[in-house]
Amino acid sequence: MSIKKVLKRDGQIVKFNPLKITTAIQNALTSVSEDDSKLARDISDQVIRILKDRFQERTPAVEDVQDIVEEVLIKNGHVKVAKAYILYRQKHAELRDVKKFYGVVDDLKLGVNAIKVLERRYLLKDEKQKVIETPSMMFRRVAKTVAAVDEVYGDNSEVSADEFYQLMVNSEFLPNSPTLMNAGTDIGQLSACFVLPVEDSIEEIFDTLKYMALVHQSGGGTGFSFSRLRPKGDIVKSTKGVASGPVSFMSAFDTATEVVKQGGRRRGANMGVLRVDHPDILEFISAKSEEGLLTNFNVSVAVTDSFMDAAANDKSYDLINPRTGNSEKSLRAKEVFNLIAISAWRSGDPGILFIDEINRHNPTPLLGEIETTNPCGEQPLLPYESCNLGSINLSKMVSLKDDDHVEIDFETLRKTVRSAVHFLDNVIAAGKYPLSKIDDLTKANR
Repeated sequence: MSIKKVLKRDGQIVKFNPLKITTAIQNALTSVSEDDSKLARDISDQVIRILKDRFQERTPAVEDVQDIVEEVLIKNGHVKVAKAYILYRQKHAELRDVKKFYGVVDDLKLGVNAIKVLERRYLLKDEKQKVIETPSMMFRRVAKTVAAVDEVYGDNSEVSADEFYQLMVNSEFLPNSPTLMNAGTDIGQLSACFVLPVEDSIEEIFDTLKYMALVHQSGGGTGFSFSRLRPKGDIVKSTKGVASGPVSFMSAFDTATEVVKQGGRRRGANMGVLRVDHPDILEFISAKSEEGLLTNFNVSVAVTDSFMDAAANDKSYDLINPRTGNSEKSLRAKEVFNLIAISAWRSGDPGILFIDEINRHNPTPLLGEIETTNPCGEQPLLPYESCNLGSINLSKMVSLKDDDHVEIDFETLRKTVRSAVHFLDNVIAAGKYPLSKIDDLTKANR
């Protein structure tokens, strides 16, 4: 009678796979520098014969199998290998205990750090904050939700769901955090990055602040250009007062971000951009020079072609009041560029955006000019656009040959890229957006 099933530690009864025994023995052999695949198969065969003899009336448990592996190794005189195997079992028992501490059933054999992150951010919980899904259940939830879009186009969503699940569970591709957190939930917001406009009035500024809070609450990050705001000290006609300037309003956005947690799981992230020809540019460049200021912002200077030409030729350039369109004063471009470099060296900010070059590659120039990017700067977007991101694990697409030559599996890479693009394209339609304007523009410009 052959062994057909095995009882796992979580109570599941699964198909018996003898290859796992051989692999475990081979790993133990390798750890003591006895890399002998034939020996591993011979010992594995002995283990299987004993299992057949001892477990004719009941299903063996994983622990039973491992006990017999130890028994056979010692019986055959492989004491060092047996010791390595015992240490392996002990280490994994300790890892299981740690994972239980976080309340996660690890059905994918992930590392402790991965379990910590999944428990804190991604796995669904009940009202008492108890985890109610496993890592594989999370990937199934995401795959099913994203694949459901295919039904609209007459395709088989079950096939796509399996394809997407395998991509994620094999660590070949992963989507951005909001997709993992929100797919299949009431929130349903799946995109990571948004750009919101900041216009030059109190009403519009605080409308944008409200929109930012909604985006952050749903798990997204936001990018802003503050270049349309009148400079500090400029006149405010309605109150006969003076404007406080872009940097002061950035502080308000920063404070609001600190208060609003993204879906209760992580803090919001922002990109703040100011054109290099704005009158408040020097204050902006130094805005993060002191620790603790604008901690929820990355900041970047939008540099123009004319500014870079002036810096290269050590010439001055004009600062333009966005309210009037008039030049207020001139600065030596080279000195401003040096200040940017020094500030970036000291604090990591600001970065620079080559804004004219970005707009030369604007895919929808008739819809407007790009003024800023998402929080990490990799995706320029129009106001009210959003984007969803994903990562392909290139280490899964390469193999190291005997001569230390790295070989790329282009066929696997091709399939992964096509599936990932299919997945991300579906996310656009599958997601729920915090504003109708974002919904409309994202789908129109997909």
